Amino acid sequence: MLIQPIDYFLVVWFALALASTLYVGFDQYRNNPEPVVMKWGFILVTLYMGPLGLLLYVLADKEPRPGEHELFTRPLWKQGVGSTIHCVAGDATGIILAAAVTAALGLPMWIDLIVEYLAGFAFGLFIFQSLFMKSMMGGTYWENVRKSFLPEFISMNFMMAGMAPVMSFLMMGRDMRAMEPTELLFWGVMSIGVIAGFALAYPANVWLVARGLKHGLMTQRQQAAGTDGREQPHQGQHAQMQMQQADASGHHGQHHDMASHKGKGGAGHHMETDATTPQVAALSMVSLLALAIGMIAPANWLNLTLSARDVGGVIMPQGMIMDRDTPADAMRDMAATDPRLVTASYGLPAKGDQDLPFRMENGVKVFELRPSVVRWQILPDVAVDAYAYNGQIPGPRIHIRQGDRIRINVTNGLPEETTVHWHGLILPNQMDGPAEITQAPIEPGQSYSYEFTATQHGTYFYHPHAKPDRTQALGLYGALIIDPANPADEVAADHDYVIELQEWLVREGLTYPSMPMDGGMPNFFTINGKAYPSTETIPMKVGETLKVRFIGTNNGFIHPMHIHGGPFEVVARDGETIPASGRFLADTVNVGPGQRYDVIWKAQRPGKWLIHCHIPHHTTNNNVEEKGGGGLMVVIDVT
Repeated sequence: MLIQPIDYFLVVWFALALASTLYVGFDQYRNNPEPVVMKWGFILVTLYMGPLGLLLYVLADKEPRPGEHELFTRPLWKQGVGSTIHCVAGDATGIILAAAVTAALGLPMWIDLIVEYLAGFAFGLFIFQSLFMKSMMGGTYWENVRKSFLPEFISMNFMMAGMAPVMSFLMMGRDMRAMEPTELLFWGVMSIGVIAGFALAYPANVWLVARGLKHGLMTQRQQAAGTDGREQPHQGQHAQMQMQQADASGHHGQHHDMASHKGKGGAGHHMETDATTPQVAALSMVSLLALAIGMIAPANWLNLTLSARDVGGVIMPQGMIMDRDTPADAMRDMAATDPRLVTASYGLPAKGDQDLPFRMENGVKVFELRPSVVRWQILPDVAVDAYAYNGQIPGPRIHIRQGDRIRINVTNGLPEETTVHWHGLILPNQMDGPAEITQAPIEPGQSYSYEFTATQHGTYFYHPHAKPDRTQALGLYGALIIDPANPADEVAADHDYVIELQEWLVREGLTYPSMPMDGGMPNFFTINGKAYPSTETIPMKVGETLKVRFIGTNNGFIHPMHIHGGPFEVVARDGETIPASGRFLADTVNVGPGQRYDVIWKAQRPGKWLIHCHIPHHTTNNNVEEKGGGGLMVVIDVT
């Protein structure tokens, strides 16, 4: 599923890479006079580097006109390209295979890098260099291993020095899907890593070719019939092999016919080097230093002890500070909801806080709650990928009477554990809901039943007490209204309206749990699951009274809630009715997370009167006002 803009770019990139690879493969085998090992080298590198591989092939290796391959490929810079192509094709193949395996095994990133280096070096040395080129080099397999070891060691060190930091920083950046081999982003990072590795290894390969320590590009042609009329060897058996070399100044050197060396006591093509021991030693040390920096330096900024299994392909919000001490749990808790887990979508007309039906079983009111992942519209053009009880945000209202015996069966349809806490209620400890304290968490697909008698009355709410920093912020909350056993204990009003507050963080089509920390600050705010101007309008008449039940179902901020058109009377706080002598008039109350206020407001004048948060940013939508405001605003329309 394509869930980020980078995904669409990668689809195009890999389509171009495939087309480029098909062209290179077709042209190599049909037109280009080159050994099979180099044909496959360019094919593999083009597969990994996409159009850049195609560009290198066309500029440095593709025969421009029949019979010109030898002359065309002689410049030193092209020979360096050929040498690097051969190195990258073998080394990168080993690295990529190792990266996929280590990710599948759940190995931490620091082990992943070590395994990738060893696999890349082994594949490049033992397979691509010593085995695939044995027929051209002559000699025994182990002789070729010995001769190829030092050039391969230097080239591989630079290659991995380029790839390692790229993979570390991109795989362990905001979008941890890059650690999952099943994701396009993983292969995109591999492609960028190969490009970086090629760029860093290229200068060393140019020097190695110029000094006769590595082969560059080669030409292989079928020999023409001899003047004596005898049949010449068939191509692929004893075809003529020419290895072009150029000196460090770029002047064309002589090409060498490998066929002329075979059977003369040597081991195929003999390369003579003018590199001194101090030069080779110095280059080897520099390559080791570059490798050490590339492999170790990322650990100063990243937690390389984490694995793909630890982070699970999560995407963190922009601006989150991640360092070498950031644990995987923090990353998962701040991560965006995975849009691929959405089970249902609800448009703007859908409403939350609808009365939850119940059934009677032996005198017990039985309710059913099922949290799941949904897409919920908060504005005409803004939806959140949220966690919801029974497909509602806020969750359905549980409306009971003092003295009722109730049972709530909770079935977890989330991708993570949950519980339910009944905020402010006096009940048996095992029914209270804190995960791993009073109960084991309800795992995905499991159920748990809460049963208790409501001994209080007033305004309460329910929410999870397993990772509430994440799951409540993503929408898991609902009102619990308990009517008094004695109706006379209720502070009556002509209208009763519940206001449940929430903050949201929506960026680039993803929904993150909003938190008062770097990267987690909210940009949308809702009352009962909608942002103004999509919130409800409360109709009233002059002289009528309105009971507003403010519930702090939000997680991280205090909202000073204000009503226009005159003061209101605060009649209850946190579910407890205030005695008549203790009630007071106010026009603003600070509703913090978990707090509840019941207030009575009287409509004294006709018109449209606002209920809103008095923090102006909280009455905007992504910092933009629409039709006079946004976010935490509700209109009372008095006639």
